[in-house]
Amino acid sequence: MKIVVVLYNIRSSYNVGNILRTAEFLGIKNVVGVGITPLPPHKEVLKTSLGAEKNLIIERSFSIKNTIEKLKKDGFKIIAVEQSKGSVYYFNFKKKFKKIALVLGNELKGIPKKYLKLCDYILEIPKLGKIKESLNVSNAFAIISSYFVFELGS
Repeated sequence: MKIVVVLYNIRSSYNVGNILRTAEFLGIKNVVGVGITPLPPHKEVLKTSLGAEKNLIIERSFSIKNTIEKLKKDGFKIIAVEQSKGSVYYFNFKKKFKKIALVLGNELKGIPKKYLKLCDYILEIPKLGKIKESLNVSNAFAIISSYFVFELGS
């Protein structure tokens, strides 16, 4: 399975670096930073990614809509990681595809509804605790991407 990671307006360079490190660790090769998402050679991204960026193909885009449309045209299924009406718990998602794009959104605002409508599926991680509404974006990425690589990737 080919996986492309799409980072939409991620604010924290440390989150981006951690996502790059996790992607490389899991054998994911392609990352697209959209909007304000910091990318290498940003100092904090490099500090957190610990060299993982050297083994990745990292692209810059300024339009999430154009990015999603291009990926769809290239045969990717677009899967948003977001808490949303109509989302499915990630572990209940059993569909296998040859090419997927995992879209992760801004730490505070997530992925706007108008862009969620462009996605083929929306997955979320269930919550049992009481304090926070969501996980850190890099932690959520680690959980979801591991599921796709190890559970659905074969």
